[in-house]
Formats: sequence, structure tokens, C-alpha cells
Amino acid sequence: MAGILKPKIGVFSFTGCEGCQLQVLNLENELLDLLERVEIVNFREALTGGTNDYAVALVEGSISTASDERELKEIRRNARLLIAIGACAHTTGLNGMRNGESAKLAWSRVYPDRAFDANVAEEVRPLCEVVDVDFTVPGCPIDRDELLRVLTVILAGGTPRPSTTPVCDECRRAGNECLLDDGRICFGALAPSGCRAVCTSYGESCAACRGHLPGAPVSELMALLEEKGIDREEIILRLGRFGSRERAVAALLEELFPGGRNAQEAAS
Repeated sequence: MAGILKPKIGVFSFTGCEGCQLQVLNLENELLDLLERVEIVNFREALTGGTNDYAVALVEGSISTASDERELKEIRRNARLLIAIGACAHTTGLNGMRNGESAKLAWSRVYPDRAFDANVAEEVRPLCEVVDVDFTVPGCPIDRDELLRVLTVILAGGTPRPSTTPVCDECRRAGNECLLDDGRICFGALAPSGCRAVCTSYGESCAACRGHLPGAPVSELMALLEEKGIDREEIILRLGRFGSRERAVAALLEELFPGGRNAQEAAS
């Protein structure tokens, strides 16, 4: 992005709660400083109308319909840089829990009195399975300060570096007692740091909403949790909330639901 005096930014949303867009707005004073360096030209939460003339696209939400896929591909063609923001865009987030059963069955559970919409895709996908993603700001929701750091590096012509350490590191620095010692499920050893261990600092387990580090010790953590008497099925289901697209978790879900949830329901 070096050489661009005041780049234009578009903010877009697909399947998700739009909480990550709200985190952008929650930058408040920092956002005013940012607006001196960029021009936001497309942002449904904050602007009326919009334009396809932007250099950077911030995209939240997973891709769950055919029209989502077409729109995302158009955004990718227009943008010099595409940044996935939030768990839904990064890993499908909670939306991915419907994968493993047919779209029609999932639809019938939510809308039992409405005809199936053929626009709904058979699978929910993260952005990276549809287009090339240049950078990712993970989390549910994103950490607004982390987003600001990423944008600051990009505007300076640099390349943001993804975290290589787990949330456990931030948890230790915060002086928190390890929830695993209390026999509770916690996935901080799997997830990349950058959230300031906000959940564990308030006594809540890490759900790995930031995805998994490369080579995350899934099997080792599974074994440790099982040694503490935690039910294996419960661990797998909890891993699947945010990690259904992670290879190790997908294998565990296949172990739990051979052939997918449809096959399990047909057999029951």
C-alpha cells in the first residue's frame, strides 16, 4: 500500500451478527484519527450508499449462499487487499456448525413453515475457501486494537505478522489461574494470542474463536482433558463450535458423526 496517500476502504458483511463491524465503530477516538489517513467509502453500519472504488476491503461473515459467493468474488476483484475480520470470515465461526447435515434439513429446523430457498449453499465456507485473503484479524468479535494495529502496519507499507504464540501466554502474563487445573475445558493452548486473554481473565474458558495455531496440540489437549474425567464427546462438540474447518477437529467430528449428522439421524 506504499505510495497511496489516502486509500479508500470498504467494509462488508456476509453471514454473521455484524458484531465485528460494531467493533470498528467502537474504535471511537482512534477511528477519527484513522479517518484522517483513509477514506471509508462503503460501510453499511455507518454510511448510506457506497461505491466499488476501494483499495482495501474489510470483510466479515461466512459464505452461506450462492449470492454471497458472487458478491465476495466481486469484492476481491475490486480490492487490492482483502482482510477477513472475525471468526465467521476466518473459520466460519458458529455458522459452520450446520455443516455435516443437508442445507434443506438445517433450513427446515429454522424455518419449518417456509419453502427452501435454493440460494442457500450446501456448505458454509470461510472467505479463504472462496477467494484469496491477504490478512486475517481473528476472533468473535475481533479485538478492535488488533484491527487498528493491522491497519496501521498496512498503511505504513508493511506486512502484519500473525501471532505464533497461544492465548495461554497472554493468560499467564495476566496472572490468571489455569482453568485446566480446575478440570474445565479450555482451548487457550490451541488458539493464537492477540485477544489479551479477555475470556479467561473473566473466568470464562477459551473457545478458540481465533482459530488454531499451525500444529496446535489438539490430540494432546484432548488426552489431558479426558484424563481429568471430561467426556470425549463433549470436548469434540465444544471444539466443533468454532473449529469445524480445522483438519484435526473435522476428523474428530467424523469420528463422532460417521458420514455426517444426516447419516446419524437416518440410523436413529
